[in-house]
Amino acid sequence: MNLTGNTIFITGGGSGIGRGFAEALHKLGNQVIISGRRQALLDVVTAANPGMASVTLDVANPADIARVATTLIRDYPSLNVLFNNAGIMPFDDAERALDLETVQSIVATNLLGPVLMTSALIEHLKTQPRATVLYNSSVLAFVPLATNAVYSATKAAIHSYALSQRFVLRNSHVTVQEIAPPWVDTDLIKKSGDPRAMPLDTFIEQAMTLLATDAPEIVVEAIRSLRDNPGSGEHALVTAFNQSIVDDPIPV
Repeated sequence: MNLTGNTIFITGGGSGIGRGFAEALHKLGNQVIISGRRQALLDVVTAANPGMASVTLDVANPADIARVATTLIRDYPSLNVLFNNAGIMPFDDAERALDLETVQSIVATNLLGPVLMTSALIEHLKTQPRATVLYNSSVLAFVPLATNAVYSATKAAIHSYALSQRFVLRNSHVTVQEIAPPWVDTDLIKKSGDPRAMPLDTFIEQAMTLLATDAPEIVVEAIRSLRDNPGSGEHALVTAFNQSIVDDPIPV
């Protein structure tokens, strides 16, 4: 991805990884528009970054996606980068009956949201001289976390969708890149300073360097071995990974 000269729309840009990327890309002179459900939070970010714009959006609401897509195309005709970042990560327990409302919310936000947001803007993106669709998946797309089974499954699905979309757009001006973060110390779960979590600024710095390449996947070196989930040997890997979390639980 070319990191300059873009008009970039970032979902979930009011905090965490989304805000980190929004500010890094803003500093490079791009026109950045962030979105989220809470206008007050968006206002804090835009006030700290003069020239950055915002729009409220609930990516779990298809009607809201349609509304925002129409607004973006009208107000920012040079829009050429869509960064699907918004996501939620409630804990679940696949050992027991799941709460239907929670499951539906995770799927609507983490899977249907990015798919429908991209669908709403893809024809516009095709008209640009160069355009990029970015998906924020997770290392958990490759090595699922058992305490967040539904979340992990949605990220695996986004990885699969990105693979397919990258292929069908291969002859267009639109490229597809996937960012698969490690555990980053943000409020997605609980910002705790846990030494196993990568500091946000470190992750953004490393990911931005990789994003400037044509790499289809942005995977920082710290999780390369997990990304290279070894095929038929994954059962032992996933078991060991989850046992390590059982032995030293994530703060909640």
